[in-house]
Amino acid sequence: MVGSVDSYSKVVNSDFQQQNMIATLTTLSGGLGLTLAAVGLYGVMSYTVEQRTNETGLRMALDADRGHVVGTVLRGAFWQVGIGLGLGIPLAVLSGKLMKDQLFGVKRWDFVMLAAATILLALATLVASVVPARRAAGVEPKIALRND
Repeated sequence: MVGSVDSYSKVVNSDFQQQNMIATLTTLSGGLGLTLAAVGLYGVMSYTVEQRTNETGLRMALDADRGHVVGTVLRGAFWQVGIGLGLGIPLAVLSGKLMKDQLFGVKRWDFVMLAAATILLALATLVASVVPARRAAGVEPKIALRND
């Protein structure tokens, strides 16, 4: 007995509802992970800048310009993220190989997604590091050396 007639798109949508929910939850988890990485990097960079205030003041007293100080802080932040990417990208490829047979539509090697994740992480690193870098560049040499 036929109770009702549904359109083809409704039948397909109901079949893939669980996969869509899992994809949405995965996207939200990735966004949360990126946010936590940015907040953690901001905290580490703020702490590092605070600990190196005397060194920064000495460099600026010896005629280092603000651009050099900002570059040093940003270089340190991107060095940390580079190490994380160096470890994370091979692990992502390996996990893609493991998930390929378990999940529908997952490729073992998706260059576009890896590149997009790397670019998003680089942007998050830049945003999280600019405030501590500008704070380091704004250190007055006399005050920083006086607090030694």
